[in-house]
Amino acid sequence: TGKILQVIQTAKTDTDSTTSTSFVDMAGMTVSITPSAATSKVLVFVDLNVNSGDLYMVNMRLLRDSTAIFIGDQANSNRARSTFVHRLKDHQTYGNYAGQFLDAPATTSATTYKMQWAEESGATATLNIADMGSDIFKYGTTSSTITVMEVGA
Repeated sequence: TGKILQVIQTAKTDTDSTTSTSFVDMAGMTVSITPSAATSKVLVFVDLNVNSGDLYMVNMRLLRDSTAIFIGDQANSNRARSTFVHRLKDHQTYGNYAGQFLDAPATTSATTYKMQWAEESGATATLNIADMGSDIFKYGTTSSTITVMEVGA
């Protein structure tokens, strides 16, 4: 019990962007695992580098298949339920968002974990790149990962 049985990672080294005001998948931030026992748990690690326009909000959430997990409880009726929320004053600065969650999918079927995001109206959210309009050295590109580990129960 408590042993790591398998580790699977997706590393995204290219960029993605969205202007969607409702949750959509982050391209390339998906990983699938098939647990060897229904009693196994899955430890999920996420590491994202996100940017958006000055003072605009980006909501991000983790999903198991089509179900959002590791999100905040509902507060009021209009707030997004998110894993991470991004807002920086400078469109040239990345926000690094990293977290882990121990999930109990209770299945031996292939299970997909992925990240979704939604941008506040009027802006563009980007993954792994800041200030998309400037092709200069100081605006380097980064990488993001999603890693899953099956933990034997």
